[in-house]
Amino acid sequence: MRVQAFMFYGSALFFLVTTVVYWLWSNDWTGTTALGLSVGLAGLIGFYVHFTIRRLERANSGPLYEDDPQGEIADAAGELGFFSPHSWWPLYLGLSAATVALGIVFGWWLFMLGVAAALLSTIGLVFEYYRGHFAH
Repeated sequence: MRVQAFMFYGSALFFLVTTVVYWLWSNDWTGTTALGLSVGLAGLIGFYVHFTIRRLERANSGPLYEDDPQGEIADAAGELGFFSPHSWWPLYLGLSAATVALGIVFGWWLFMLGVAAALLSTIGLVFEYYRGHFAH
């Protein structure tokens, strides 16, 4: 995974060079701003991945299995985490987001209704497995 961090750092460097060249040739604010944001976003993702890997390596007392050149596929065996088998909450959250967007167009009352629905949907999504049949 360390390679992934350096890939994003390289992308940020490429976008930086591209931004400077674009600004010098076109003198356009819109494209330069978009490319500048690309520099920041690629650098941010690279920074996050880099320091997350460092934290995981400290927790595992050594390199991760995907960074070990002598590693085997069986080293990655085991439980990777809990993944929801089915959930209706993302649908409700998407409908709430659509209601918020339509509320911006058609009226503040619809916007406020969408925000309330989005808040309830977010709470439902976060606390889905805290009680009921699937509690753990």
